[in-house]
Amino acid sequence: MPHLPDFEAWAIFAKVAERGSFSDAAQELGLAKTTVSKAVTRLEERLQTTLLHRTTRSLSLTESGRQSLERAARILSDGTAVEAEVLEDAAIPRGLIRLASTAAFGVQQLAPLLPEFMNRHPEIEIDFEITDRRVDLVSEGFDLVLRVGPEPDSSLRISKLFAFRVPVVASPAYFAKHGRPEHPTDLTRFPALVFTHIVGAETWHFHHATLGDVTVHVDGPFHVNNGVAVVPALVAGLGITALPEAYVAQELRDGRLEEVLKDWPVTPAAVHVVTPPGRARPARVRALIDFLRQHFAAQPWAEGIET
Repeated sequence: MPHLPDFEAWAIFAKVAERGSFSDAAQELGLAKTTVSKAVTRLEERLQTTLLHRTTRSLSLTESGRQSLERAARILSDGTAVEAEVLEDAAIPRGLIRLASTAAFGVQQLAPLLPEFMNRHPEIEIDFEITDRRVDLVSEGFDLVLRVGPEPDSSLRISKLFAFRVPVVASPAYFAKHGRPEHPTDLTRFPALVFTHIVGAETWHFHHATLGDVTVHVDGPFHVNNGVAVVPALVAGLGITALPEAYVAQELRDGRLEEVLKDWPVTPAAVHVVTPPGRARPARVRALIDFLRQHFAAQPWAEGIET
């Protein structure tokens, strides 16, 4: 005998007993009458006993059927309740979101937004982890991870949220000391600030509207594993770097940093939404993603918003 109970057959039996008719039960369950009849027969054969007396005019429970009905009805009601809760969860934004993000993006961009989101959705709770380690969504139980940079092929569900514009910037003092690059290849002679937490961060990819693509390898005296942490070194004149404009927007506005090579934009840094495999995202997760899309669509340094 199989170890797993035939839950479907027990639920069908409970509905037949409730309605007193195979036809009525089949209609309510949205099944064919033959399917309902076969399920009850399958259950009786498995148990080697009769649960229902059948005649052409009536249907009645046997003693075994009466003894089984309460538990069978509970299987039916519990299954119905589980599906109702899951369907409601899929439709109404509520419950816990386990969220993870890379450190710089999480601290500077996400953390200031979450209070407004939670005020809009008071039935949502958030467990927010800020980390540059590669979290395992499935084994660690995360609902949503935001990552900056390229995403490898994966069984996870991945979509681009937006892309940062990435200017090449340094301080006026740095340019006074080293001069200004006129072409991306000039950067090989300029001390650069290099990120260590992004694979390939020492290689910058440029594109010119008419002259095409150029790839440049850079290096310098200051290496750091956080995009926000590099800003004081930039302002102090320790190097030149390419990083998301959002991290230096204020410094560019007040003149503490300046942009060069404006005709040679660096490949934008994509921010990806990563969720567990499966087609359906819970309403709470969809609500957060929609909220973030709306916010970043309004930012001058964001591009490539996907809808």
